[in-house]
Amino acid sequence: MTGKKYIVVAGWGAYPRLLIEGAKKAGVERIDCVAIKGSTDRATWKAADNVHWITLGGIADGIRWCGANGYDGAFLAGQVNPLSLFRGRFDAEVKQWLAELSVKNAHTIFGKLSEKFADVGVPILPASCFMDDWMPGAGLLTERAPTEAEASDIAHAAEVARDVGHHDVGQTVVVKSGMVLAVEAFEGTNAAIKRGGKLGGKGSIVFKAARVGHDMRFDIPVVGLKTLKMMKKVGVTALAFQAGRLVLLDRAEVIRYANVHGIAIVGVDSGLPAAPLRPSA
Repeated sequence: MTGKKYIVVAGWGAYPRLLIEGAKKAGVERIDCVAIKGSTDRATWKAADNVHWITLGGIADGIRWCGANGYDGAFLAGQVNPLSLFRGRFDAEVKQWLAELSVKNAHTIFGKLSEKFADVGVPILPASCFMDDWMPGAGLLTERAPTEAEASDIAHAAEVARDVGHHDVGQTVVVKSGMVLAVEAFEGTNAAIKRGGKLGGKGSIVFKAARVGHDMRFDIPVVGLKTLKMMKKVGVTALAFQAGRLVLLDRAEVIRYANVHGIAIVGVDSGLPAAPLRPSA
């Protein structure tokens, strides 16, 4: 990767920092950061070679800045509060972009941003790139395996997740005893788990999935320690995900926490392609 110059548009959380560190580990010559005021962690922009600050509402200017500085590609990583899409103080240009979308979800919104980056000559690359250490494959990660009942619910949840994925509804499904307790909408993973877990209580399972044909440039499923803590709080006892298609943040801490509290974590072979770990040549 010597000679390449990339930039990460960083939301909050550890994800963008891990991507930056992974790129450096892989030999990327220079990786910079577009930091969003009020969102991007200090550790993230400190890890980058250079930083350029923007407001969320001024993303259009940030895109033009990336184009003017000749990057070979950009990554969209980290979280942005969904409510900011409704309450953010966007400039007129960004408001027009959003108004052009008849359907608003992660794929349409980030897809529009990707178009705008492409217009200035900076392609959006898969956000899975350089995340080698954080995208687990198939198999059991914890000391405890799912029980027979949990395994049955995991299989059912995988089918439900695949079906709802066609409609870009969400990535998280909560199931117990064959009953679908919650499907993630715009509220996010932890809120969906809280809602489903309160209905099902102890013995509920969570399945996290990327849809068939998921655009791995953005909105890749992510699980971290906060997710496990929410599961413990509401009695969810197993977490399953599509192998090679999910970012597991805080990996060591997550597995340690799960083992302490008897939560099973397993990667399931979905038959779908794994997310790419390097930009295409």
